[in-house]
Amino acid sequence: MISIITRLRFRDKNMLQEQIETKLHNAFSPIYLQVINESYMHNVPAGSESHFKVVVVSDDFDGERLISRHRKVNQVLMSELQENIHALSIHTYTQSEWKIESGLVPDSPNCMGGGK
Repeated sequence: MISIITRLRFRDKNMLQEQIETKLHNAFSPIYLQVINESYMHNVPAGSESHFKVVVVSDDFDGERLISRHRKVNQVLMSELQENIHALSIHTYTQSEWKIESGLVPDSPNCMGGGK
C-alpha cells in the first residue's frame, strides 16, 4: 500500500512542471515559453519539483512594467506557489525585448543554503 501511495505522489510531483507550462500557455499565449525545474541545484530529494525558472515571451506584456508582468505570472500560479513551489525565477519579455536579448536568459544563482 505504501509503495502505491509513494508512486502516486512521485507521479503527481512530476506533473507540476507540465501544470505550470499549461497554465502559463493558457494565460499568456506565449511566443516562447520555457519552464525549467532547477530543483536539482538545491538541497532537496532527487526528483523534487520545488524550484523553477520560467521564461515567458508574450505580446500580452507590451506596455507592462516588469513588476506588473511578474504579478500576473504569480497570479496565474497562485495555488502552485502556495502549495508546491518554494522558489520561482520569472523572466518575462515582449517579442521585441526577446529579439534584443537574442534568446539569452540569465543563469540562476547557486544555492546558498541547505547544505549545497
